[in-house]
Amino acid sequence: MSDDYDLESGPDPATFAAAEPEPKPDVDESHADPVHVVGIGPGNREYLTPRGERAIREADVVVGFTTVVEFVEELTDDSTDLLTCGYRDEADALEAFGDRVAAGESGVAVAMGDPNHSGYQFVGKVQDAVATAAPETPVRIVPGISSLQVAASRARTPMEETEFVTLHKSGDLESEMERLSDAVGDRHLLVLPRPYDLMPGDVAAFLLERGADPELEALVLEKLTHADETVDRRTLAELSEHAGGDGKEDTPFSDLVVLAVRRS
Repeated sequence: MSDDYDLESGPDPATFAAAEPEPKPDVDESHADPVHVVGIGPGNREYLTPRGERAIREADVVVGFTTVVEFVEELTDDSTDLLTCGYRDEADALEAFGDRVAAGESGVAVAMGDPNHSGYQFVGKVQDAVATAAPETPVRIVPGISSLQVAASRARTPMEETEFVTLHKSGDLESEMERLSDAVGDRHLLVLPRPYDLMPGDVAAFLLERGADPELEALVLEKLTHADETVDRRTLAELSEHAGGDGKEDTPFSDLVVLAVRRS
């Protein structure tokens, strides 16, 4: 994948990450010292898996968004270098991470929740940085507990009866919105909104425009597993009253949110 990608026109890092399955791992994972992309859970350390915690503790260098690294910083010691970033300096941080891996250090990239749920763009960027600097080093995902899984439990929406769609990514979302429109009413919906232009109210308004039943039950689940967790239950029509805008001030909901729409 070229470093000069455009999420509006491609190539999408998520496509690069999903291009082929992981190579068969060694049983002891000692060969070629893989880089791990660890899902840290929804921000409550009780939901971090033991395998993920071990990878973080054993890493020489950890990279991730600042807000994510902060959740696991206490698991590292003074010998671990933490490379934190935001969207603007993400590419620079991952390039530095790749160089450290190429120099023989063990590396871990951390992502909120489970990388398999809306994290593949990040996985693709990590994989590209490692492939560029250390092409013989495999990248392996350590799945985590996601807010999506917790939301399914709170809303009692069995996964096999649910349409899951993530809007929490850059680029065109037309196909994702069409999937929601096709499934609403027949299947439960679990949606990861995109702050702040596609928040729960915007999704509700879209579904109503496509003919969804205004009385469908919608649950807005915020800050799941945190001390200030909330579950807001409304009809789809009531929720749509909060549509519009693209800023934090335009919605009553936070960016740590999952929308569940129960089927008829």
